[in-house]
Amino acid sequence: MTTGTIHNKDKFLRKIADQLGRKRRTEKVELPKWSKLPQYEVFDGLSKDELLDQFVLQCENIHTNVVVTTQAELKEMFPKIINDLGGKSIVHWKDPRFDEYGLREALENQKKSGVSVHEWNKDLGKRNIEKAEQANIGITFSDVTLAESGTCVLHSDNGKGRSVSLLPEKYLAIIPKSTLVPRMTQATDKIHEIAQKNGRMPSCINFISGPSNSADIELRLVVGVHGPVKATYIVIDDK
Repeated sequence: MTTGTIHNKDKFLRKIADQLGRKRRTEKVELPKWSKLPQYEVFDGLSKDELLDQFVLQCENIHTNVVVTTQAELKEMFPKIINDLGGKSIVHWKDPRFDEYGLREALENQKKSGVSVHEWNKDLGKRNIEKAEQANIGITFSDVTLAESGTCVLHSDNGKGRSVSLLPEKYLAIIPKSTLVPRMTQATDKIHEIAQKNGRMPSCINFISGPSNSADIELRLVVGVHGPVKATYIVIDDK
């Protein structure tokens, strides 16, 4: 991935300091230490199983189907869910977890049965987006999963295009139970850890809470306004 170059940084910061009527600060800014951190108290102390219970309850509120399975049963469950979603055409991330969880063979079997299956390939450029537009099902893994809101957090990168979760008619998220955290607070902590470790953020971070919906017009909920009309989550008990 290429790294951008910042131009006229010093000039820009000096101008802001001048507008504020002070000299530009060059010393390190110390983060404040808050005496109260209520954002960490939500679901504090819950086990992964208890977080999963909260997650499933919330998914009922956001019109999302949840299937909980074991890794041993996943190979059998996966094609059944694809069939329930209508099959036809699939686009998915180029992600080593498809091999780790034994799903590569299942995807190959879908091809043999006549389903169009496209794996995101960074070398194909916009052709990937066209495939995602034409796909009936988009499949990704969840990198972090929020119990409070029923949200999958996706870290896009080479091979992990954001169009996979946004453009197909239906979205299928594969969620290792180990990725469950209480809420947004822990997700942002993990993103901060990634930035410190790698020196950069993921190219795009998407927070997906069920199918696309909007209640902008007269507070009437409409599903599928600007993304998948149906979402299904497969939670894998990977403990």
